[in-house]
Amino acid sequence: MIDLIGDIHGHADELEILLEKLGYFNNGSHYSHPNRKALFVGDYIDRGPKIKETLEIVKQMVDHGSAIALMGNHEYNAICFHEMDPKGGHLRKHSIKNILQHYQTFKQFKNRQEEFKMYLEWFKTLPLFYETETFRAVHACWDYESIDYLKKHLDNNRLTDDLIKQSVKKGTALYNAVDTILKGKEISIPDGKTLFDKDGQERSDMRIKWWEDPSEMTYKEFSVHNFKSLPDDPVELSELQNTDYYKEGDKEVFFGHYWLTEDTPSFFKDNVCCLDYSVAKEGHLVAYSLDKQKFTNVKAKETAEKCID
Repeated sequence: MIDLIGDIHGHADELEILLEKLGYFNNGSHYSHPNRKALFVGDYIDRGPKIKETLEIVKQMVDHGSAIALMGNHEYNAICFHEMDPKGGHLRKHSIKNILQHYQTFKQFKNRQEEFKMYLEWFKTLPLFYETETFRAVHACWDYESIDYLKKHLDNNRLTDDLIKQSVKKGTALYNAVDTILKGKEISIPDGKTLFDKDGQERSDMRIKWWEDPSEMTYKEFSVHNFKSLPDDPVELSELQNTDYYKEGDKEVFFGHYWLTEDTPSFFKDNVCCLDYSVAKEGHLVAYSLDKQKFTNVKAKETAEKCID
């Protein structure tokens, strides 16, 4: 009786409509369902017009046992942006790009610093992934090697304060694992080429379909997003840290993160499903009800802000 819900990014109005369509009701303190539970796959903050309200809804549902909330890369980034580095500065640089990513969140919590600190501490309690006997959920990528590593080192699938500090050290096993499951896998675009993403940012890497066998794909086919400029050459397997991919016949896995633009949500494969349909880009907020095998979605209002992914 689980309803998995994709990236919200501060679109509280759409979230309330979606919850009501799914049969949840607001009893005055939180949304709940008599026999169902929501599972949010992360990215509650940034971009949208009602970030504070979104956090209130999700946290209250979690606190009252009517939802499970996973950490997204935006929550992780916010933690690192505010955490001090023992060597000086912050764990995440206060660059223009990083400031722009969180701009809407900072703006909406203006003069509410203590309240936002409370949410930052709450972010730390969010598990990075969730698994039952029948399905899995993660924000961006269920990579077998990364998940196995994190199961051995996390505290009940959560990052401790010490692990957060360690997780920003590039090149370490912890950094690679957290980066992979929260941000997905990327490879370099061949021949030193670059492309411009949906926000006009120039990128030298492309997000890849970690659920597909790379040995049978071209760069254009292996990219999550359709960029006409990508070559039709076979993927150079040496570019990949590992060539493992999500296996057919394995448990169903659900995730967000990838800003899909189709009007009708669907599975990539029989056991692979993305739930991020770009609500913050005038797309849809999407849910999938496991037992009913049914998608439910709400069209976004025209309130999206252009900012950095």
